[in-house]
Amino acid sequence: MMPPTLKQIEAFYRAATCSNFATAAQRLHLSLSSLSKRISELEAALGVQLFDRRGNRATLTHDGQRLLPVALAALDAAQALQQAAGNQGASLNGTFELGAGELSALSWLPDFAAQVRALHPALQLALDVDMGAPLEQRLAAGKLDLAVIAGRSSRSDILSQPIGRADFEWVAAPALLAGRKARQRDPAALLQELPLITLPAGAGTTRILDDWLMSQQIHHVTRLSCNNWTAVAGMLRRGLGVGFLPCGWALHANDRQPLARLEHRQPLAPLLYSVQWRRSDERPLILAMRELLAGCVDFSAPRENL
Repeated sequence: MMPPTLKQIEAFYRAATCSNFATAAQRLHLSLSSLSKRISELEAALGVQLFDRRGNRATLTHDGQRLLPVALAALDAAQALQQAAGNQGASLNGTFELGAGELSALSWLPDFAAQVRALHPALQLALDVDMGAPLEQRLAAGKLDLAVIAGRSSRSDILSQPIGRADFEWVAAPALLAGRKARQRDPAALLQELPLITLPAGAGTTRILDDWLMSQQIHHVTRLSCNNWTAVAGMLRRGLGVGFLPCGWALHANDRQPLARLEHRQPLAPLLYSVQWRRSDERPLILAMRELLAGCVDFSAPRENL
């Protein structure tokens, strides 16, 4: 009987920690049949059944649950051995998939990718940019390794750690303010007659916007929404309405169409972000990437393309 191979052990670990075999196969760049074959070969080599395949979804057996920590330790040991043999220090390999919002993509995410490339050249980095709710779903399903999302997760199977904050300021095109007195330049006053240009409901900014509107006793506004920060900034520059951008970004917008800051006695609350990962995922890769993210996440650094 042949001893287990690392590829078989990795197939078992991925299948056990992803939402289904199809997702695990995708993460390993295998066909579903190849993944199943490796798991079956591992079961034959160990003489135990790792998954109960009855019903519509395979679930871990008692033996599978018992051996899962051992499989993780074997994978970690193989990684450490490879690093020591190659004299690569803390260099990582394999695949790492990170989810983040567009605000991250327009600020710190490119610098993070550059650092990953410099520190871990053998690590394949995949970036998934989307809104918070779908990113959290993909994280829970095992399709992502980490995600940087506004707020903390309420799911028991996901852990959250504070990672940064984004501050915002109200802005408008100068042409909309021409001829208005100071009190008429207040965003609350402007919203009585001009559209609110903002991200759609479900974005991380929804909660701080709703809190601000309620504090000003504004119960109805005309909204022009778009799920893209660059488009929101562009519509604000064109004078289509009033909105908000991360603090300092108005000065970095298109110089030919600058935006004016709008002062208000009650500013918008900051948006707090967290890095999130699956509770069951204890790989060294997760810890290493969390530590690297802690030094990279900075929403105050605007990109030129906003």
